Amino acid sequence: MRKVLNLGSFFTTGTDEVRQWTIRNGTKAPQAAGVIHGDFEKTFIQAIVYNFDKLKELGSEAEIKAKGQIQTKGKDYVVNDGDILLIKAGAAKS
Repeated sequence: MRKVLNLGSFFTTGTDEVRQWTIRNGTKAPQAAGVIHGDFEKTFIQAIVYNFDKLKELGSEAEIKAKGQIQTKGKDYVVNDGDILLIKAGAAKS
């Protein structure tokens, strides 16, 4: 069904939560950030990215980092299904 609807997922992680977010395939990083919170799209700076399959393969975020598999991506990055993102955004304007 997800393939028919052209949907993919990305993940965010925290100390006590892992969350899956649904996006359309082809979504760029700022728009994916906007799924989390509208202000994140408006103030998007960059995304720190690694892939879930790579995490399964290597076993830990520390190992992914040691192997140089964590990437910093900008506004033109197209989020891939299974990406794990850490969104960097500026302060929201009130």
